[in-house]
Amino acid sequence: MKQVKEYARERSIDELYQEDPERADANVFGRKTDVGRRGFLGGAGLAAMSAAVGGAIPFAANMPGGLIPAAFAQSAPPAPPPADASKAAPAAPKGPQYLNFPGKSNKLVVLGDRPLVAETPEDQLNDDTTPTDKLFVRNNGQTPDEAKDPEKWSFVIDGEVNKKLTLTLGELKSKYKPVTRRMVLECGGNGRSFFTPQARGNQWTNGGAGCPEWTGVRLADVLKTAGLKPSAVFSAHYGSDQHLSGDASKATVSRGVPVKKLMDDNNLIVWQVNGEPLPNINGGPVRLLIPGWPGSLSAKWLNRIWLRDKEHDGPGMTNFSYRVPIKPMVPGDKGDPKNFKILESMPVRSIITSPANGDKIAAGTKEIKLRGAAWAGDLTVQEVDVSTDFGATWTKAKVSKPKNKYDWQRWTATVKLPTDGYYEIWTRGTDSRGVMQPHMAGFWNPQGYGGNAMHRIAVLVG
Repeated sequence: MKQVKEYARERSIDELYQEDPERADANVFGRKTDVGRRGFLGGAGLAAMSAAVGGAIPFAANMPGGLIPAAFAQSAPPAPPPADASKAAPAAPKGPQYLNFPGKSNKLVVLGDRPLVAETPEDQLNDDTTPTDKLFVRNNGQTPDEAKDPEKWSFVIDGEVNKKLTLTLGELKSKYKPVTRRMVLECGGNGRSFFTPQARGNQWTNGGAGCPEWTGVRLADVLKTAGLKPSAVFSAHYGSDQHLSGDASKATVSRGVPVKKLMDDNNLIVWQVNGEPLPNINGGPVRLLIPGWPGSLSAKWLNRIWLRDKEHDGPGMTNFSYRVPIKPMVPGDKGDPKNFKILESMPVRSIITSPANGDKIAAGTKEIKLRGAAWAGDLTVQEVDVSTDFGATWTKAKVSKPKNKYDWQRWTATVKLPTDGYYEIWTRGTDSRGVMQPHMAGFWNPQGYGGNAMHRIAVLVG
């Protein structure tokens, strides 16, 4: 008790969880027991935690020991002023930096500025069809200048083909039948911030994904015109963005897929999103869309598709890039490239899009209507479950059917609340193979791919 009081006077629980989670865990949940597990909340720990989250915790008895509350799991509070005004104030932890870019929502959170990377908070993904201004931004190099005459933009298909093919956007539109599909585009590193210890790269939460309507032509139709040779086994995709070094001879990123995936009828060469010309910042005037697999395969500012007689080895294809362990590795270890395979279909993910994390709800509210989205790479979503009592019990959500293959599936649910207080709402998706989202990001890897931990939000009632 004395230790908790001293700890609370020294700094608040949420501050300590941000700066020193191990110490916070020890003080709030108690020392390790003989069996090596931490205890559940109780006594002074419960009082301190309730004060930190802003209200009573109705399901505190179910709260797992060591759990960092969703109320401050991903956001750092401002630093307190120094006790002695004569001393320099400590540097305040940085809060979210919001994007200021023409044509983009100012709700997008900047994860990097060179190259530009910005994610979409989950509550901004509440539309059935993701608006263009809310579509995340993931660049690997310098953004090229906007095309002065988009219709003359050209790209080439060469390599292991019967006929080298060069097409302008104008020719693409006139020679092939356009199709429109609502499909998920998802960054390969989506969910990276959920790994412990921290993996390398932009610390995405769940916002490296969106599901707009894309208009273009089937990639397979264009490839049939070129004619793939029997020797063609893999593709290599290139865009016109320049390497950050400024060296024009270096490709920024060049990734590809096996021919079987390349010929999927859902792959598109697109020039429109949501009925409007594809913005330059999202790869316009022409980009690839290879749904279900990491977004880095969907080359922006497309200028070449090279068919190869072997697995592509361009930048972004070797070592640990877009690769996951075959056998689990020790978290934080260096890793052996021989134990890694290419990341293909993205894992199942369910997110809560309404209410938003941190929402305050009127006193006396007895039920909350939930809404979210779920998707599963090449697969479909079999079911979505939600919990308000730290996973002790689960309620099945109503999951809609996809509009077309690779569309996300919207879900809804209503949960009942016994009293006012602090609640965490958890969601987990299960794919069509029966594979469920884990409680924590598993299969740690140096560059943090496949981090699909359950999404959870905090709400305060009353």
